[in-house]
Amino acid sequence: QVQLVESGGGLVQAGGSLRVSCASSGLTFSSYAMGWFRQAPGKEREFVAALSFSGNTTYYADSVKGRFTISRDNAKATVYLQMNSLRPEDTAVYYCAAHTAARAMANLGRIDYWGKGTLITVSS
Repeated sequence: QVQLVESGGGLVQAGGSLRVSCASSGLTFSSYAMGWFRQAPGKEREFVAALSFSGNTTYYADSVKGRFTISRDNAKATVYLQMNSLRPEDTAVYYCAAHTAARAMANLGRIDYWGKGTLITVSS
């Protein structure tokens, strides 16, 4: 059974930083692209960032480029999202996701597995 478990969410002030993690189990982690999506209150879930299984290729939503960085540790089967210069509009539930191809995840929203999400609240 595949599980993706996010951690590290919480409350942060605007301009601050936060790193969220997603630990996987039951998945051949090194064979999957990993990504992050988010859903703000009253809005649809949207793509944030994706990383190829090798870690060599990244994709970012325009709204987070230059502020967020996705990375992975295949030995720990964990993917991270470092978020800097946070804004109130970044407030959302952040979901970890896995798919076989990072481009399809980023451009088409194709996902094989979802985590349950972690809430990040950015106060102004």
